[in-house]
Amino acid sequence: EVQLVESGGGLVQPGGSLRLSCAASGFTFSRYAMSWVRQAPGKGLEWVSIIRSDGGSISYADSVKGRFTISRDNAKNTLYLQMNNLKPEDTAVYYCAKSPVFTMGSLDYRGRGTQVTVSS
Repeated sequence: EVQLVESGGGLVQPGGSLRLSCAASGFTFSRYAMSWVRQAPGKGLEWVSIIRSDGGSISYADSVKGRFTISRDNAKNTLYLQMNNLKPEDTAVYYCAKSPVFTMGSLDYRGRGTQVTVSS
């Protein structure tokens, strides 16, 4: 059974930073691309970033480019998202997702999410 468990969310002031983690199990983590997606209140799912299975290729949404960094540790079956210079519009539930192919929007499983709130 695929399990994805996010952690690291919280309340942060504008300009602050957070690091999200996602612990993966139930599949061979190192064989799959992984993504972060988010959903703001009253809005649809927004793709944030994707990383190839070996970490050798990465892509970001324009809204987070230059502020967020995705990474992975295949030895620990863990995906990360470093978020810097956070803005109120980054407020959302952030989900880790397994991506069958290295393509924006590709996902077949996602976790339950972690809440990120950016507010003064």
